[in-house]
Amino acid sequence: MRKLLSLLVVAVFVASATTVAFSAPVQQRSKSAAVEKKAASKFAPFAVYVENASKDNHFAPSGWMGDYGDIKLNLACTEMPRSGNTCIKITYSAKMSQGAGWMGIFWQQPANNWGDKKGGYNLTGAKKLTFWARGANGGEKIAEFKVGGITGEYPDSDSQSMGPIELTKEWKQYTLDLEGKDLSYIIGGFCFAASKDDNPNGFIMYIDDVIFE
Repeated sequence: MRKLLSLLVVAVFVASATTVAFSAPVQQRSKSAAVEKKAASKFAPFAVYVENASKDNHFAPSGWMGDYGDIKLNLACTEMPRSGNTCIKITYSAKMSQGAGWMGIFWQQPANNWGDKKGGYNLTGAKKLTFWARGANGGEKIAEFKVGGITGEYPDSDSQSMGPIELTKEWKQYTLDLEGKDLSYIIGGFCFAASKDDNPNGFIMYIDDVIFE
């Protein structure tokens, strides 16, 4: 009897040790898989503009609208950039060259894409678009800043806008909330528009660090 009890104790001990030995790796694998899934779902910053000619830039400022003849665009401006060595400078003359009374620029993918061709990026996972802007004097009025909204045969999957905005003379960060938006197909990555009525003498605006996050 004593011999039988001894054998039973040994068997139970061996079984318990075996269970521990095999259950620990399963738990570890489960934890590792959860970490990997969480890491994969995290959206990496996706830039529209961070520095002139940067490989990290996406979309092209090709969609000039309204009084496009009143616009001067400098993507390599060195006048007090918010970060790095350059920023974007937009000069608006408000001369109504095309008789529209307003103007704007769309950053598009590919260039000059008004929804008539395939392109764009899948930005699913982005929660916001942040950018920095300032005016040369302060008080410049921008009617709208926008993501998406291009229509056509291959339209943007969604859009979001903010405005009107009155710029300050100092750099200020702005945020477009993209929570709940369908960002699976975005060809219009960034846009702004302004009018002569709001800016009868035109203006100079600076923009920097436009990033989906």
